[in-house]
Amino acid sequence: MISVDLEGISGIVHPNETNPDRSDYERGRALMTAEANAAIAGVFDAEPDAVVWVADAHGTFRNLLPEDLDRRAHLVRGKPRPLGMLAGLDEQTDAVLFVGYHARAGTGPTVLAHTISDSILDVRVDGRSLGEIGLNAALAGHLGVPVVLLSGDDSPCTEFSELVPSAVTVAVKQSLGQAAAVALHPEEARERLRRAAADAVTRRGSIPPLKLAGPLDVEVDLYGPYMVDLAVLVPGVTRVGGGRTVAFQAADFGDAYRLIALLVQLASIKPN
Repeated sequence: MISVDLEGISGIVHPNETNPDRSDYERGRALMTAEANAAIAGVFDAEPDAVVWVADAHGTFRNLLPEDLDRRAHLVRGKPRPLGMLAGLDEQTDAVLFVGYHARAGTGPTVLAHTISDSILDVRVDGRSLGEIGLNAALAGHLGVPVVLLSGDDSPCTEFSELVPSAVTVAVKQSLGQAAAVALHPEEARERLRRAAADAVTRRGSIPPLKLAGPLDVEVDLYGPYMVDLAVLVPGVTRVGGGRTVAFQAADFGDAYRLIALLVQLASIKPN
């Protein structure tokens, strides 16, 4: 399974390149598709008989260009869908690769950092702050699947290595700030990613899944107090620590992930 986001792709530094209604989005999605193809090629270099699923994992989940994607891969596209950025994952999956990922909200300097949406300021699981990298790695780990590779700028590479030290990282750019970086040429980034994907898949047996055992205490900091007003309508979700934080307990990480996803959707509702 290859989960592909957009903010961590080489050359991408600005929302104009990641949002469908902005001027440079078509260029951004072409770069995203090309890096996805590099990872796909690397997997097949290591295992010619592999079955590869690619989850479009940015925004609308409709960014990768289907006609330009490596024809050997199966594309998971569109939303809403089970398991979000890892749709298609199950216990039979051998390994997950994160391509084009970004750092969690509140970190920096790093390119286009956020956690799921601008509505989420932080997510803490048993007191540990997790962004999309940690949340998705833990979801894979809940199903017993290791995340063996991450590509992005240097900051998400560090974030991932702190969670899974034995996994492979590929820094395709060095961040200078939220909207600035020193990037590898796209072709160089793809070559490095292809080699790293092959290496990561080959070494997957030595890379453990990230497992967070339940029950789990989860806190979510929301951007607006009105978002908290909606969130506490969900059974089991309570307001804590002031006007922006809600908390709940989950039996396991699968339940935690689903409820976090629901809170994100509720946070997108604007008051009348």
